Amino acid sequence: MPGSIKVDLKDKAVNLRWKGLTYSEILKEVPVAKSTLSLWLRDVGLSKRQIQKITERKIRAAHKGGEVRKRARLFLSQKIKEEAAKEITSMSKRELWLMGVMLYWAEGSKEKENNPGLGVQFTNSDPYMIRLFIKWLVEICEINRNDIILELYIHENHRDNIPRAVNHWAKFTEFPKNSFQHIYFKKGNPKTKRKNAEDSYYGIVRIKVKSSSMLNRKIAGWINGVINCCR
Repeated sequence: MPGSIKVDLKDKAVNLRWKGLTYSEILKEVPVAKSTLSLWLRDVGLSKRQIQKITERKIRAAHKGGEVRKRARLFLSQKIKEEAAKEITSMSKRELWLMGVMLYWAEGSKEKENNPGLGVQFTNSDPYMIRLFIKWLVEICEINRNDIILELYIHENHRDNIPRAVNHWAKFTEFPKNSFQHIYFKKGNPKTKRKNAEDSYYGIVRIKVKSSSMLNRKIAGWINGVINCCR
């Protein structure tokens, strides 16, 4: 590089530094190695305001870069979910049967020696899981919808949200609102880090089936069958 051009580039780099540009920004304007730039600027004295300005630019650049990476991550995540969803095109009766067995194995109430005669009970806060379990009861276990009891459990400090919660669950279960006559209040003052907790909290629903202790035992047998296949 000719000496005159090198001097011009150095002067330009120094001027840009005084204007509060970061090294990365200067390198876009001055095509030299970063080590050369560091050597040119190591003795450049900056005022407190200039240092503050450079710091602010670095912070803005970091935030901008973070937002770009966040958008890219969200786009990729959405793409993965959309492609994965396409792999589920239909659901056979046998697949629904096994899904329900797995759901009950995870979230259902099981009969124990000290609690014999327990009927079918399934509790969850996920509306789509609740909807799937009701579908399973009706289509696989051939339970009459009139024999399904829905109980709502909600924190006592959300009493004012009961109408909204009932509307929410009535929509997802496709049961009339008056089906939710059994409402129980959970004690205490729950602490949560969830955002918009007031808007997204609808309590949990417990599904109970009338006179279903024999069905509960049959489900237990299905679960044992799955366990035997895994051995």
